[in-house]
Amino acid sequence: MSGASEGPFAKLPEPPYYAVIFTSLRTEREGVEYGRVADALVELARDQPGFLGVESVRDGERVGITVSYWRDEASIAAWKRLAVHLGAQRAGRERWYEHYELRVARVERAYSSVTSPRAGLE
Repeated sequence: MSGASEGPFAKLPEPPYYAVIFTSLRTEREGVEYGRVADALVELARDQPGFLGVESVRDGERVGITVSYWRDEASIAAWKRLAVHLGAQRAGRERWYEHYELRVARVERAYSSVTSPRAGLE
């Protein structure tokens, strides 16, 4: 699956699948290199077997949350072992992150709600 999305929400299949939740506090000196590498990693992830999609937000300060979705744990493990990803992990620990947390969870159920801009007007 391409992991294509429209807006902030990844288009995902029916569960089960896995979510990798990466919450970070960036250093004040991470600079332009961080954004370039982060964008390149998302594009690389989109080409990996088992990748389903990604959602990411960052506040006006330095806190960010990125959730990537994967078909299975083997796909996550393969992604983690890629040389480019290993290099980015090292740079993150050394330069970009003051603190981070990474969690892996199996998604058993997923719900959504869409409110039409015209709801109640028809």
